[in-house]
Amino acid sequence: MAPWPEVENAHPNPGKYIEGISTVEKDKEIDKGDKDGTKTPVTKIELLPSQSIATLIEEPAGVEDPWDLPEFKHKGIKWSERDTEGKVLCIFQGIGKFVLLLGFLYVFVCSLDVLSSAFQLVGGKMAGKFFSNNSIMSNPLAGLMIGVLVTAMVQSSSTSTSIIVSMVASSLLTVRTAIPIVMGANIGTSITNTFVALMQAGDRSVFRRAFAGATVHDFFNWLSVLVLLPVEVSTHYLEVLTNLVVESFHFETGEDAPPLLKVITDPLTKQIIQLDKKVIGQIAMNNAAAQNKSLIKIWCKTLTNVTQMNVTVPSVENCTSLSLCWTDGFHTWTIKNVTHRENIAKCQHIFVNSNLQDLFVGIILLIVSLLVLCGCLIMIVKVLGSVLEGQVAAVIKKTINTDFPFPFSWLTGYLAILVGAGMTFIVQSSSVFTSTLTPLIGVGVITIERAYPLTLGANIGTTTTAIMAALASPGSTLRSSLQIALCHFFFNITGILLWYPIPFARLPIRMAKGLGTVSAKYRWFAVFYLVLFFFVIPLSVFGLSLAGWPVLVGVGVPVVLVVLLVVVLKLLQSRCPRVLPSVLQTWSFLPVCMRSLKPWDLGVSLVTGYCVRRCCCCCRVCCRMCCMLCCPRCCRCSKCCQELEEEQDVRIKAPEAFSNIVMVEEAPDEVPKSRMDTLNTNTVSSFTAL
Repeated sequence: MAPWPEVENAHPNPGKYIEGISTVEKDKEIDKGDKDGTKTPVTKIELLPSQSIATLIEEPAGVEDPWDLPEFKHKGIKWSERDTEGKVLCIFQGIGKFVLLLGFLYVFVCSLDVLSSAFQLVGGKMAGKFFSNNSIMSNPLAGLMIGVLVTAMVQSSSTSTSIIVSMVASSLLTVRTAIPIVMGANIGTSITNTFVALMQAGDRSVFRRAFAGATVHDFFNWLSVLVLLPVEVSTHYLEVLTNLVVESFHFETGEDAPPLLKVITDPLTKQIIQLDKKVIGQIAMNNAAAQNKSLIKIWCKTLTNVTQMNVTVPSVENCTSLSLCWTDGFHTWTIKNVTHRENIAKCQHIFVNSNLQDLFVGIILLIVSLLVLCGCLIMIVKVLGSVLEGQVAAVIKKTINTDFPFPFSWLTGYLAILVGAGMTFIVQSSSVFTSTLTPLIGVGVITIERAYPLTLGANIGTTTTAIMAALASPGSTLRSSLQIALCHFFFNITGILLWYPIPFARLPIRMAKGLGTVSAKYRWFAVFYLVLFFFVIPLSVFGLSLAGWPVLVGVGVPVVLVVLLVVVLKLLQSRCPRVLPSVLQTWSFLPVCMRSLKPWDLGVSLVTGYCVRRCCCCCRVCCRMCCMLCCPRCCRCSKCCQELEEEQDVRIKAPEAFSNIVMVEEAPDEVPKSRMDTLNTNTVSSFTAL
């Protein structure tokens, strides 16, 4: 748009768009073309170039990046403005907030432990049955999905890995068969921090960052499996590499890694529930007696006595030795060692004397732990929000998210990987470390780009814990357990080499951001993603594996081809749409329900709205009583709380460019006054007040 011509009497004040634009010069010119010689007033309009309406049109407001970290503004009194008493009070408040933060974090970690125990009570025996079918686990895809399902059920990759180690040591599984199960366990362990991210769905911007930060772990694991599982099936590089390492170094049985986090959390969690995790392993090893055992631990102190007793045997061949075998004419006797187990002291947890089944106890603990987890997460976010203000937040964000100077900036991410590995080794749980990172990402302290290498370090840290545990195994299981732990370690190292060193290859970050954006807009999609990727797809592939290879290939290959076709079309549409036909340049040829989530969102909204309206009578009565006590004019359950939709005439203040314009201020009576009212009219608008 061409700029307005400048004039002599431009107003010096740039704060107004148009001002003083109508002035009638006192010395009026005579129209030379007027035949009768009458004088006609001429109105001179001055338009200022820097204040014209064209400036408003040509300079649109900038669009904010939704992934930018929020700025924590200091809402209280500044430190310099406080007196001595105020500064001392501020210091004590800071110490109190820090203690509160540590307390809520401690309860948060304990609730994660109880949540894992609850999942083991609900699905532990079913997980053991998954492992007991050795013929199915010989299929790599079925083994992968078993690892995902079992780890998602028991909420612990260490539990599933220990079962795998015991089965390999007992020759029920080979190392080659166990490697896909370990890959699946690596995927299943990332479900915990995704659960934690769902607790922050209240604020869209916080949920966008938190869910993206949680799912970056999922995408890394899934992408690594998609690439490395076919490589492992075709070349067996993990088996060969770990076998070479185990044979090259002569490892000896040592001490287990010190359970640093368990020392802190066990005093609380052991008062709530204690489990006998050997039962799941016994079920996996086809022990029929373990089917009827309870996972709830009753006796914490037992005494085992081994005594020699005279027992009868059917014949001489069943004797322990010929020197210890004799007959009395009727029976054949021998001496055998008989093990007698004596219970000494019971455990001290809540459910030790309850007669409830494992399923009911697991459901109770699941509900309670989820409520405590949600409450602690909310309080952690609140305390962090009050602590991270002003200069404190700026220092923390700058320390965590700043790179090294230019020549060494590429080293920052690798240092973050080491920090993540070290922290995970200290707490001995990648789920705890990544779940603690999730609220920090949501609040805006840590960027996703920085959380990504920390998460990769957590993947390595949890394998080092498994290696230390393997080194503490007895001699009979040392080799197998160490080889499985090394397979897990080298799998994660290979995944890091694939998806981190080259910035272009950091696909998990971009995929997690895309999923976070969609989930922030349609929050039900986060639950859909969780159920689809951790339960529906593994169960479907496992079910097809039971039917055999022909059925699995016949159903899986068309699905994979369709997914690849969609991905290729999407890339071509975004990069070079000209090579595609006009029909395929957009997705408009598909129905709306296949290219947009809006119709599905409408359906979900209708279903959830119907379920909310059809609340039970008890809830309605309780809600009405509470509303009568608190706010009798507003009760949603009794349908007396309606949205106030009132049409109000609100006077909108127009810019001075329109409020002060008098186009013909000193014009004579012959000039129509309608020109004056054209822009000198008070703007009145009507809108709906919500």
